[in-house]
Amino acid sequence: MSSSNRQGGGEVRASHILIKHEGSRRKASWKDPEGYVIKNTSRDSAVAILKAMQNDIVSGKATFEDIASRYSDCSSAKRGGDLGAFGRGQMQKPFEDATFALKVGELSDIVDTDSGVHIIKRTN
Repeated sequence: MSSSNRQGGGEVRASHILIKHEGSRRKASWKDPEGYVIKNTSRDSAVAILKAMQNDIVSGKATFEDIASRYSDCSSAKRGGDLGAFGRGQMQKPFEDATFALKVGELSDIVDTDSGVHIIKRTN
């Protein structure tokens, strides 16, 4: 995943589901403003939650957007996880690398950043 992996105009569009945990840099979210749940969630628990969500999406039990809007710890939840378009250098490096490596419509594996753990869906 070198930086020469630029597509077209160098921008991608993606949605994500973020689950924060005790190691996240900001231990609060729109659904847990005091951070009570986040501070008591281990990284392993956050990954397990995300894997269960990923299984529901892949199996067709739920849509990515529905799960993102209900469970993501990011404020993008109100847009079904949509982060809009972004280029290189605008997101945390692991998130950026994972997104640029995906094909449109593809889901990532678990991606770790300082914000928490994510599943990313490339949308453009």
